Amino acid sequence: MAVLEEFKKFILRGNVVDLAVGVVIGAAFTKVVDSIVAELFMPVVGVITGGVNVSGMRWHLYGNASLGWGAFLQAVINFIVIGFCMFLVVKGINTLHKYVLKDEKAAPPPEPTPTEKLLTEIRDLLKERMSPQNQNQGTSL
Repeated sequence: MAVLEEFKKFILRGNVVDLAVGVVIGAAFTKVVDSIVAELFMPVVGVITGGVNVSGMRWHLYGNASLGWGAFLQAVINFIVIGFCMFLVVKGINTLHKYVLKDEKAAPPPEPTPTEKLLTEIRDLLKERMSPQNQNQGTSL
């Protein structure tokens, strides 16, 4: 039973759930970006190249061997578009954090605990005893 309890504790941790949500959203986001590249960017590249479907372009090497440079070019464009979209998402979230967290930053810092106050007093007393002025007067610890 201990293994099941440990697994339950592991699976319900926030990081695991966040990661699962991220993977699902990432998969959906990839489909959207693939569609943007295939339906919006690649036709423009096709017009620039004279109506040629770039994703199907290949260089024949020898026999049946060929390099699919068009598919590679489309994958590079996918990568750039995904990177730019992720940049915009992160930039938007950071901007949102500035507005949402602005009120939290304006709050005064919390009052020190009694232990912290006592430690501060001890530190100040030790500094006072160790000051050069007190050492010249012959005080000792």
